[in-house]
Amino acid sequence: MEIGIYTFGERTVDPETGQLISPGERLQNLMEEIELADQVGLDVFGIGEHHRPDYTVSAPAVVLAAAGARTKRIRLTSAVNVLSSDDPVRVFQQFATLDLLTQGRAEIMVGRGSFIESFPLFGYDLKDYDELFEEKLDLLLKLRESERVTWAGKHRPSLDNLGIYPRPLQNPLPVWIAVGGTPESAVRAGMLGLPMALGIIGGLPERFAPFAQLHREAAQKAGHETPHLSINSHGFLADSSQEAADIAFPAFKTMMDRLGRERGWPPLTREQFEFSLSLRGANFVGSPEQVIEKILFQHEIFGHNRFLLQLTVGTLPHKKVLRAIELLGTKVAPVVKREIARTNRKP
Repeated sequence: MEIGIYTFGERTVDPETGQLISPGERLQNLMEEIELADQVGLDVFGIGEHHRPDYTVSAPAVVLAAAGARTKRIRLTSAVNVLSSDDPVRVFQQFATLDLLTQGRAEIMVGRGSFIESFPLFGYDLKDYDELFEEKLDLLLKLRESERVTWAGKHRPSLDNLGIYPRPLQNPLPVWIAVGGTPESAVRAGMLGLPMALGIIGGLPERFAPFAQLHREAAQKAGHETPHLSINSHGFLADSSQEAADIAFPAFKTMMDRLGRERGWPPLTREQFEFSLSLRGANFVGSPEQVIEKILFQHEIFGHNRFLLQLTVGTLPHKKVLRAIELLGTKVAPVVKREIARTNRKP
């Protein structure tokens, strides 16, 4: 089991100061978070792409390259690249370069994205939402298969035996598919033999078990080995469960209510938040012991190989975030890995 963190470089009002954190300060804090995650032994750090004022990362590869210079072993991935509105050639080149700079620690996680700002920004029509992703994923996979590529599609100029450089150190460069609530996406990832990152940020986790099953069955039918599965969820850690909930709730509410106003959700109540912290809830907010129990509980459901936690759902006090990273790396990860290894050794 790999354990790590993902973030979008969230930028909301700091609950301690009442001020809106600047993009520069948020990015500097983010560098410290990644550096600490590496130092405490976490396996993966992911950074997602957005084009909104409440997030600071629109260019994940740039941020990950800066992080690569400050880290030694942690794997660095996008989480996600919005491939539908990007150019697969540039995405591949950027992450191949990152892979070379970090001596083989780069990964690409691609998805449709949960926001639509990038489509008008880069001149794409939302009516082509699904077609864009399918076509560009096809090209991205061809780029990693071969140094010279011949390809034709509808939404990008064709390639006629053109070389794509530089080539990454890893062969193939890892590509993950991020999936929200669409069974067809899980099947596609499995048919392609690609690892899947399943985002669970609400509801009961067992509702998502069919996605993992569809992913594995599709891979088997297509003749692939069972691909890896990551569970990606919201959460926060502190030394006690009460402290974790009290720190996390204001930031969670700020961010979720903002999204709710755009998408028609009601405001998040403390009661709803508290239920989400229960064993069968979606959020991993609590003490290290609670988070350990919840990861192991979900591992029985999904049998996943990776767990990524979004610690900063909205701006949180930077020192508290660093403490949460420390707890995840030193208290949670070793126990989870030991318990899963022990379970796997049983006859």
